[in-house]
Amino acid sequence: MRSVLKVLAAPIAGLLALTVAVCSFLLAAAGFVCWFLAVAAGVGGVVLLLTSHTLGGIAFLVIAFLASPYGLPALAAKLVGWLNALRWSLKDFIVE
Repeated sequence: MRSVLKVLAAPIAGLLALTVAVCSFLLAAAGFVCWFLAVAAGVGGVVLLLTSHTLGGIAFLVIAFLASPYGLPALAAKLVGWLNALRWSLKDFIVE
């Protein structure tokens, strides 16, 4: 029974490996784009704060934080890490 599960888990491990590789590449490319977006939104937010548009400035600064490497890209990296851990766990099950 265990060997049948191992045979069924092998293609899933292969798909997870491919998924992690593609997501890692997309994460790197999106992180590069998000960095420019964070800088532009941060500068725009500061300009809006200085021109007494407080609500717009705060909104732009929040968007800048979400686009920065500490916002949504960090969450995406955490999810890719979990997928990679699942892949290695599945590979360990297959090899046992």
